[in-house]
Amino acid sequence: MQTGGCTSIRSQNVSMKITVSKVIKGFRYLKHFGVREFFIRLQERMEAENIPYEPWYERHRVTEAECCRQREVCKGWKDGPKISILVPLYNTREEFLREMIDSVQAQSYGNWQLCLADASPLEKDEPGEGIEGIVGEYAKKDSRIVYQHLEENYGIAENTNRAAALATGSWFAFLDHDDLLAPDALYETVRLIREGLIEKTGVEATGFFGKIHGKVDYDMVYTDEDKVDFAGKVHFQPHLKPDFNVDLLRSNNYITHFLLVKRELFEQVGGIRKDYDGAQDYDFILRCAEAAKGVGHVSRVLYHWRSHRESTSENPFNKKYAVDAGKKAIEDHLKRLGVAGEVETTKDMGFYTVKYGLEQQPLVSVIIPNKDEVESLKKCMESLEQSSYHNYEIIIVENNSSPETYSYYQSIAPKEFQARGTWGWEGRLSKGQQVRIVVWKEGFNYSKLNNFGVSWAQGDFFLLLNNDVSLMEPGCMEELLSTCARREVGVVGAKLFYPDYTVQHAGVVVGLGGNARGIGQNMFIGLQGERSGYFHRASLTMDYSAVTAACLMVKRSVYEEVSGFEERLAVAFNDVDFCLKVRRKGFLVVFQPRAKAWHDESKSRGAEDSPEKVERFQREIEYMRCHWLAVLKSGDPYYNPNFSSIYGNYSLRDNSQREGVWNKKTR
Repeated sequence: MQTGGCTSIRSQNVSMKITVSKVIKGFRYLKHFGVREFFIRLQERMEAENIPYEPWYERHRVTEAECCRQREVCKGWKDGPKISILVPLYNTREEFLREMIDSVQAQSYGNWQLCLADASPLEKDEPGEGIEGIVGEYAKKDSRIVYQHLEENYGIAENTNRAAALATGSWFAFLDHDDLLAPDALYETVRLIREGLIEKTGVEATGFFGKIHGKVDYDMVYTDEDKVDFAGKVHFQPHLKPDFNVDLLRSNNYITHFLLVKRELFEQVGGIRKDYDGAQDYDFILRCAEAAKGVGHVSRVLYHWRSHRESTSENPFNKKYAVDAGKKAIEDHLKRLGVAGEVETTKDMGFYTVKYGLEQQPLVSVIIPNKDEVESLKKCMESLEQSSYHNYEIIIVENNSSPETYSYYQSIAPKEFQARGTWGWEGRLSKGQQVRIVVWKEGFNYSKLNNFGVSWAQGDFFLLLNNDVSLMEPGCMEELLSTCARREVGVVGAKLFYPDYTVQHAGVVVGLGGNARGIGQNMFIGLQGERSGYFHRASLTMDYSAVTAACLMVKRSVYEEVSGFEERLAVAFNDVDFCLKVRRKGFLVVFQPRAKAWHDESKSRGAEDSPEKVERFQREIEYMRCHWLAVLKSGDPYYNPNFSSIYGNYSLRDNSQREGVWNKKTR
């Protein structure tokens, strides 16, 4: 099954030798992207990887000794399902065909069936020769291989359905005719199928239609993958995937290969649909994900997508029609779910963005804690006044500023008031939005400041905003709101940039190292703003375990359901804790890169260098470890365990960081 343009932009440890095909490919990309973006992508490809993939893969691929052990283990699996591997053939090269079949026969799990539906024309060969003859050689020795020559070429979708008609297994797996399986592909996926979906302590899974509780059987499983060169020897561009990620799937068919679904699910959704040829797998995966009881992920590279000039993996421009088919697949997916949204293509082939509709114009309460830093606050306020969304109010939580700051307060909110044991000022912006300054007399505690500010809020949505954050574009608030208004979403975070236009925040992964001591870390810190990162993930709408509260929107109902911010976390990790509480209730936490803002991080707080601050920081680390130990130990479901536990740039994990990590999700 092919998909459109799933290309990584990091260096891939392949030869940089100039060839005619590479020159042609370069001109093709230059024409598509334009000069500026072409050279940005070229520079990214030329950069050295932190950990080169090819030797990393060789260290982690399954050994023959391990395969022997797996074969012995499989003998005890009385409930191991038969896996019918569906392969549509069409003018398949002999060497590719043989290598594909060999990779299936090399599986350490033996309860499989290889179903080959051949739509190749017969003019070139007599019956029993060519593809039919080659398959016949294998089938004589292995009854698990079944073959049918189709009377005509029905297209890849229907040809796959014809292969499914040959199947007798309870599970279907999908394999392209020129690709390869790792020897442990079936063993690892079947082992996960047998285990079922075990609820992760502290975090509930969320499906398209709401919360998933307890143990649910998987009926859809996918794995990680990489590309392999024409000869099938050199491995590159590993695609290491997160666990099921609704918003990432709407941005790109990240699931692709290796995919297995239950026969019942295949039949329930109606198989592969020819109306989506070119993106038939994308449409199929979306329909399966909507109907699946449980979607499992094996974090091992178990599928090798062959890269040659004719393949979509190497040249996505071969199938431009696939991009349109993918757009249609997402649009129809949204319609089936009753979700209002406009799907747009991006310059990166096979990647999309969904702009969700707003049926109403709810009031948004903007909460801004502030101490001094009048110039920063002015920029923040000016950016809000330029917003294209007008139904909002602003609540500034004043926290022990100097007298000079009060002059600015009175210029924007001249009317003084007293209420609820405190005092403040209120006024109106030029377009009528209410501004209220309320006074918090105690020392700095970010959680208490926000909880106090929220207590004054009248809106159905809260936008928590640092005083040193300014929105980059007028549509920023609307982008956050339209995403947050979705019923399954609880929290939405923006993409934040330092003043030099490098990335400060593009989602938070729980368990990363750095100064957070393994509690959580922002992704893509320091990435040049023009770049999009690993598989464009710095620029894709996707789900994370957490986002920063420097610019965070949350539903009032969700904020109240989780009792707001934990006030024992005065400075650090309060946003991570808050997002994990939201996730535990079954809501999504979404990173929305179309909402962009500048962030001069912690300008008003200063360095964490005094003994008191260091002691407080240690207490907050201990709080997180005590309250979220299960999450920290099991790993972030939105971050592949083969990535570095130190660097937030999707680089590979070094062997010295953790051995045997490939088996983490399924053993």
